[in-house]
Amino acid sequence: MTKIKIAIQKSGRLNEDSIKILKDCGISIDNGKDQLKALARNFPLEVMFLRNGDIPQYLRDGVVDIAIIGENVLVEKGEDISISQRLDFSKCRVSLAVPKDVAYTAITDLNGKKIATSYPNTVRQYLEKKGITAELHQISGSVEIAPNIGLADAICDIVSSGSTLFKNNLKEVEVMLTSEAVLAVSPQISDEASKILKKLEFRIQSVLKARKSKYILLNAPNHKIDAIVKLLPGMRSPTVLPLAEEGWSSIHTVIQKNEFWEVIDELKAAGAEGILVCPIEKMVL
Repeated sequence: MTKIKIAIQKSGRLNEDSIKILKDCGISIDNGKDQLKALARNFPLEVMFLRNGDIPQYLRDGVVDIAIIGENVLVEKGEDISISQRLDFSKCRVSLAVPKDVAYTAITDLNGKKIATSYPNTVRQYLEKKGITAELHQISGSVEIAPNIGLADAICDIVSSGSTLFKNNLKEVEVMLTSEAVLAVSPQISDEASKILKKLEFRIQSVLKARKSKYILLNAPNHKIDAIVKLLPGMRSPTVLPLAEEGWSSIHTVIQKNEFWEVIDELKAAGAEGILVCPIEKMVL
């Protein structure tokens, strides 16, 4: 039986988020500690746990069919690899930072300076677009220490919360790109694997739609239904069901998570009572 091979980062937050979305897609993976390869019990999927920076070449060579990978890694090492699906997790920035006590006004301040980074291609392309010439020092990890030991005047690195920069007496001065996890596809993927990919994409899309939505149930007097329904952008239209108490109905709908509090306030003002808000596990449209 044909299986689709997927690469995910072997450790860290991206690994955890990748395993979680596969689990939310109903896929059970038999992986033990320090295991580099695992099979799914209930889906034709084989998982390979790899170093993030190695994944683009594995995709390019067709060793794996797909991968969950940081978009920033593709920008640096895999611009020729196509993205099938943006996954809306493991978000970060790739930024330039300088010591806190350095006065910084514009990118031109980096002209002729030394920049330490694990992302030389990304930095080089960004500086070229800005017309800036700088000396790049490629470092595999812990680039934050470079200014403190006199190796560089600035660094380029991934920034999530900014706490690592703060601890190393650095400040973020330029955001070069924003990144999130993506589902990337090998240019050598077979027709059989592509068919399995479509099934996986369908499951992922259902999970992502559910994560962005909330299910709302509320009670309302019948004479206020029209006003309340106008506030509820449902999947098609809200469901209205009569309650046992005469003159009252129950209204059910789905709203976007980022609209939640604004909609709730408006519903209460319009006469809604007994409002329940529930998470959605899957959403198939």
